[in-house]
Amino acid sequence: PRQEAELLAALRSGQEDAFETLVRAHSGRMLSVCRRILRNEEEAKDAVQEAFVSAFRGIQSFEGTAQLGTWLHRIAVNASLMRLRSKKRRLEESIDDLLPAFREDGHARIQPRDWSPSAVLLVEERETREFVRACIDRLPEIYRIVLLLRDIEELDTAEAAEVLGVSDGVVKVRLHRARHALRRLLAERFGEGASS
Repeated sequence: PRQEAELLAALRSGQEDAFETLVRAHSGRMLSVCRRILRNEEEAKDAVQEAFVSAFRGIQSFEGTAQLGTWLHRIAVNASLMRLRSKKRRLEESIDDLLPAFREDGHARIQPRDWSPSAVLLVEERETREFVRACIDRLPEIYRIVLLLRDIEELDTAEAAEVLGVSDGVVKVRLHRARHALRRLLAERFGEGASS
């Protein structure tokens, strides 16, 4: 906390080496989140640059209620989302076919298999990680982004809702649907029944 307070004071006074320290300390994580959201290296680098410019311009108004890293992370997420919004919106695909189907008695037609031990081992393999990433990338943007924010970036529901400009309820519904859709896509690899 003391080091962060000193860095913040140096940033506010315009010390060049303080900005350099901030960039060195946080650019890697910011680039990582921007890559996941934008799925394009150059776009991600541009978003990080925009995020740092926004942070430098807004450092005087930073209240210090959150850590600098958390604040920068949110700015990076917002910069990425703004880039997505500024692109021509493509038609969102329906994920209805990927959601669970239910019998008349309310039970799922297909009971999900417990992947715990075998999936954890498989995910450690590079090929499987790439498959999982590809499945996440197949989700329509509104579901992919909420899944990334909640499950990868570990924002809580309220934080994700604030970043996306939607209600907590919308985040919960989209996340629930995204997880079901992702599970169905992953079933292609892990052998769970794919018909509903």
